[in-house]
Formats: sequence, structure tokens, C-alpha cells
Amino acid sequence: MKLKGQTAIVTGGGRDIGAACAMRLAAEGANVAINYFASATGAEGVVARIKDAGGEAFAMQGDMTDRAQVAALVEATVERFGGLHILVNNSGGLIARKSIAEMDLAHWQAVMDLNLTSTFLVINEGLKHMDSGTIVNMASQAGRDGGGPGAGAYGASKGAIMTLTRGLAKELGPKIRVNALCPGMIDTDFHNIFTKDEARRALEANAPVRRQGTSDDVANAVAFLASDDSAFITGANVDINGGMLFS
Repeated sequence: MKLKGQTAIVTGGGRDIGAACAMRLAAEGANVAINYFASATGAEGVVARIKDAGGEAFAMQGDMTDRAQVAALVEATVERFGGLHILVNNSGGLIARKSIAEMDLAHWQAVMDLNLTSTFLVINEGLKHMDSGTIVNMASQAGRDGGGPGAGAYGASKGAIMTLTRGLAKELGPKIRVNALCPGMIDTDFHNIFTKDEARRALEANAPVRRQGTSDDVANAVAFLASDDSAFITGANVDINGGMLFS
């Protein structure tokens, strides 16, 4: 168990990628605090599965765009497990596809807060309790290519996360390593809601690996970046897209 004795916070851990990350880190021995916003049933199900496998976890509802709720999550985690070593910033979303021309400031700010501000707040509060460890941020292929139609604000927020990741790697090294993942088409509710089925079938036909990604694909990469197996990697924005974009 590569993460035995360590404690992780996974935001947005009630479903899809976040849930897979929580279970994968627990399988490597980490104690896991699972944040969720609306997916209470899913989060409690993840906790149950981790405990059934002999791990330790708890779930806590919270809006990661609100500093007080972020601080409450961090404090509860440290109080329960005695420390904090791993942050997985997975909270985020597109909200809706809107072009810049039709977008109002409220939508722009909501997308930035959901993706970028939440990442900042979790790191800002988490660092109060981290002498060493790892941070894994969830960027996106959209941060590299701008995203699909109506995803300009989302792509911009994810591009900012990529830049923040690089800056933090320099600021927090050598004791804390900071990396990000840039997922492409992953088979999750995100794409069930926002991506047309024909676009997903086209990707499956054209991707070098001939399939969409899975939440477990992303979780395996998170576990690698959280462990000492990646000890010489920091400031990296790692593509995980089945070969659909090379950087």
C-alpha cells in the first residue's frame, strides 16, 4: 500500500471521477475525506465500499466555492485523521454551454468560481495543515484546446488551473509536489449531459485507443501522481485523452 498512513481529501467525490479517485486512494492505504455537493447517496456509497474493504473514510457535504465550508472540511479531516497529505481538487463543471457573446457576467463568474476559485480555496486552506505531500488538480483537455462549442469560460478556467499548477509547483517545492490531469472524453455524467452522442461515437472511432476513457483511468493516474512513484514529477499537466491530443 503506497499511501498507507496518509490522509487525502477528494472534492466532488460522490460520483464518477471523484468517486473512483477516493476508492483508488483508499485501496493504496490512504484515509479519505470525501466532499460532495449534491451527490449524498453516491458519497455515502463510496464510504461504505471503502470501509467494507478495510479502509477509513467519511463524507461531508460542502460548497467548495465558500471558504467557510472549505475550512470546515479541512478541519474535520485533520481532526478525524490527524493530518493532511494529499489534495485532489476534482470539484468543477461546465454549468451550461454558452458562447461568449451570449454570456452574462454572472455565468462567467459562476464557472470561474466552480472550477478555479474552488481549487484555490481548497489549496489555500489545506496548506495550513500540510508540511509535505502532494496536490493533484483536475484540469481538462479544454484547457489546452479551448473546449467544444459554448465551453470558452470552462476552457479558460481549466487553463488557469494548469498555470496555477505550474506556479504552485515552484512555490511549494520541494516538500509539496503539485500536478494536474487534463482528461479528454471520459465516460461520465459530464458528457452524458453536455456532449452529443454522435460526438462520442466519432471519438471512439478515431481515438488511437478506440474508446472513451473511464473514471478508473483517471483515478489510476491520480494515485500515481499522489505516490512516490512520481517523485520526480511536479508542475506537470498530464494528458489523459486516449491519444486525441498530443502536447
